[in-house]
Amino acid sequence: MRLDKFLKNSRIIKRRTVAKEACEQGRVEVNGKIAKPGVELKEGDAIKITFGTSVLEVRVEKLLDNVKKVDAESMYTVI
Repeated sequence: MRLDKFLKNSRIIKRRTVAKEACEQGRVEVNGKIAKPGVELKEGDAIKITFGTSVLEVRVEKLLDNVKKVDAESMYTVI
């Protein structure tokens, strides 16, 4: 699954266009490397997102295409 789509489906970032912009600005890393929006994720990958002064680190647990709001948090674990 694409990185920008995962960020939207898991509701870490509300819109895919915002997720894409964050990736293009270099604020998202996957496994320690700056990632583009089209990077293919696998279960177990570590994602680090910088929001201004705060940093969020998560590990991918599940890759789901159609997710309900209550199931979105099961897609990742905060590190």
